[in-house]
Amino acid sequence: MARNTDTTDNDTSTMLHRSGTVMRRLIFGQVVSSDFFARNWLAMILGVFMILAYISSKYSCQTKMEEVNRLTKQYEIVSAELVRYRSRYMGQIRESSMQAMVDSLKLNLKVQENPPYRIKTDR
Repeated sequence: MARNTDTTDNDTSTMLHRSGTVMRRLIFGQVVSSDFFARNWLAMILGVFMILAYISSKYSCQTKMEEVNRLTKQYEIVSAELVRYRSRYMGQIRESSMQAMVDSLKLNLKVQENPPYRIKTDR
């Protein structure tokens, strides 16, 4: 039994030592050697270029989407103003054409200046 406990303690200390060694090698840059970069320099450059292209395209897409949303809102505002101006223009045309027709018929009718009054009667 004592032997089995010693083995597990030894395995645990070996794993801690290995993880410490891997962490130390990672910190000091010994996990990936310079030979790896020398052999794969083209793949590394292409990988970095692809990552930068992806980031650039994503940023460009986001800015274009924001511009589309802004222009859509602006279009809705302009469209509402168009409807309002059109209705006002059509009202003025109707009023002026009716006034021209009344004047051509010499009916002596004028546009009323004061609003109509309601007369309330006591019942």
